Amino acid sequence: MLKFAAAAVAIGIGVGAQAQAQAQAQAPAYPSKPITMVVPFAPGGTVNLMGRLLANRMSEALGQPVIVENKPGGGGSIGANFVAKAPADGYTLLLATMGQQSIQPLLTKNLPYDAIKDFAPVALFSTVPNVLAVSADLPARNVAELVAYAKQNPGKLNMASAGMGSVNHLTGELFMYRSGARFEHVPYRGAGPATADLLSGQVQVLFANLPNVLAYIKPGKVRVLAVASEQRSAAIPDVPTLAEAGVKDAVVESWYGVMAPAGTPADIIRKLQDTVVDLARDPVMVAHLAEQGAVPFPGSSADLAKLSGEETERWKRIIDSADVQTN
Repeated sequence: MLKFAAAAVAIGIGVGAQAQAQAQAQAPAYPSKPITMVVPFAPGGTVNLMGRLLANRMSEALGQPVIVENKPGGGGSIGANFVAKAPADGYTLLLATMGQQSIQPLLTKNLPYDAIKDFAPVALFSTVPNVLAVSADLPARNVAELVAYAKQNPGKLNMASAGMGSVNHLTGELFMYRSGARFEHVPYRGAGPATADLLSGQVQVLFANLPNVLAYIKPGKVRVLAVASEQRSAAIPDVPTLAEAGVKDAVVESWYGVMAPAGTPADIIRKLQDTVVDLARDPVMVAHLAEQGAVPFPGSSADLAKLSGEETERWKRIIDSADVQTN
């Protein structure tokens, strides 16, 4: 009886393994349907621009539509939460940002997701410098004049941002801490609406990703006083860095990458990773990014995970030292 039972178990295991192998062989190759790329900010900003540039080329590379869906609000947390709760099948992705991934969790106590545990890093894509942009109506022509004006007119200058905890917001907080100037923070639901109000003069200051304001510099619709990067930007070489303008230790370069829900199969992550990295290195994409003032920043899943952790530690020190309010 024991021999028969053992034989039956062995046969059952063999049949089960064979059925599993057949099911895997019959499963359609990934991707077999459209992919959704969630951009966690409103249309009109750099995050949206990077997401659409990448999604368009991913559609060609993967042979399936990659559809951008904007889910703004909460400094990127609403869109991020949507992806965190989505099925881990590779068909819902997040256009991840430094602000949403490394800063927002430090400022918001009760996020409905864990920025580390609930996501599977896919790849890094690009980076852009942040710039200090002011309304064309503002009399300040350089950083020193802006700081002096702010000190002489307390409460008069409004600083827009893409939302509480966004890179725009934290770059502004860092600038105020380093320079001694003070602005009134006005959060929006994305950089697009914030830029629109800077153009209209409703707000006077915006620490913007360069692509947000690049088209408005030459016509004189906005004035860019400095770049928050180590080196000057090739897109605006005449604009000094913040360090050159007298504000030290205020380097902020925004990066963009792709995240998937935690538990997404490793083979899908690898395919997406290779696709994003290859596109970031493609000469056509490099040229498109340069036109927008952005720079390719290809990196693996492991690179994205490492950078996210390092940025979280860096911004924690900045937030603690600058006494930035949390909510």
